[in-house]
Formats: sequence, structure tokens, C-alpha cells
Amino acid sequence: MNAAYFIAGTDTDVGKTTIAAGLLHAAQQAGLSTLGAKPVASGCEVTPKGLRNSDALALMAQSTLKLPYERINPFAFEPAIAPHLAAREAGIELSVQGLLGPMREVLAQQADFTLIEGAGGWRVPLSHHANLSDLAVALKLPVILVVGVRLGCINHALLSAEAIARDGLQLAGWVANIVDSRTSRLEENLASLAERLPAPCLGRVPKLKIVSAEAVAEHLQIDLLD
Repeated sequence: MNAAYFIAGTDTDVGKTTIAAGLLHAAQQAGLSTLGAKPVASGCEVTPKGLRNSDALALMAQSTLKLPYERINPFAFEPAIAPHLAAREAGIELSVQGLLGPMREVLAQQADFTLIEGAGGWRVPLSHHANLSDLAVALKLPVILVVGVRLGCINHALLSAEAIARDGLQLAGWVANIVDSRTSRLEENLASLAERLPAPCLGRVPKLKIVSAEAVAEHLQIDLLD
């Protein structure tokens, strides 16, 4: 098995990394080798070893194949702002071509289960002319959509699914991450998502008191992926 997916979210702060780490852990529990990557990240911390991003580190922690940090997160920026703005401030021009090489190297490791995590929602800009979604298109990866379940999530999820389909990619599955447990008519909202999204639900992750990859993995079913 050599399966690879692009992880996208319906918005910023919907728990993409939390779910990605859980999926990687679930794959490990199934006896698969794993590898996660974050091609571009803002909001990084300055460390003695250079800029480090907590999302990228979380993916590395759940990867059985070990690569140097710079190969997992080749473009890291300190300001916690949109990546294209952070890159511009750093004097760097992000491009799909610039990200393709490093991510192809990640895929070339041929882990049984590889995840490449985007940033924010599906249409996050890379530059004046390109979006991060263009990287997923160039890599021809099926997409796993993390839906942050709260008021308005049905619209965000359906628009994201439509955009993914319009870009010619397969929506392989989606995860309901319940970021607001007080969401009115929660079950009805989840049922509407299941009815309208053209892919299997890989799990419902409740609002956890202690968030860990192990705890998240308990709520996920990676065997539903094609």
C-alpha cells in the first residue's frame, strides 16, 4: 500500500493538524509506515535550530519515516499571517514549482500512508497568481477535508467540496471535527453533511479535554479510504 492524500480544511483553525496527526497515528496502529509534511507554514517559532512550526512538528512526531525538518516544512515563516503575505515580507516568492520538488521528494519515500497538509482553507493564496490548492492539483492527490463543525460549517464544507471537484481532484473522505460542542442541532448538522458531501465520513471527533493523536485516532476509520 502506498496511499497519499492532501489534507485541507473548511477554514483556518478547524483542526487540520489535529486530525492529520490522528490519521497518521491510526495508520501506524494498522501497521502502516507513515509520513506527514507541511510544505508552507507561518506562525513559526524562532529556535536555535531555525524556525520551527508546531503543526509540522506534530506531523513529524506521528511519522515513522524520519526526514530532516527542512524537508518536511521547506518554507517556514515567523509571522502568524497568511503564508503569501509572510513570504512577501520575507522577500520570498512562493510558487507551485518551488513546492513541487520538496513534496515529490516526500512522496518518493513511498510510505504506506502519506499526508501533505495545506494551510487554512482550500483557496489560500501562494502568490498573486497561484493558490496552495494548485499544489494538490499538480501532485494529483486525493483530498481529505477536515470540517470544523460549528455554525456555518455546512456552507463552508459544500463550497470546499465543489471547489475540489472543480479542480479535478477526488474528495476521498471527510472528518467532522466538532470544534464547538454547543453547536445547535449538532446531530442534524452532521446528518446534513453526510447527505450532501460526496465522500465517506472518516469519523466524528468530539471536543476532547486532552487532545492527542492517540485520542483522536480512536474516532477515525482510515479503512473507509479507497
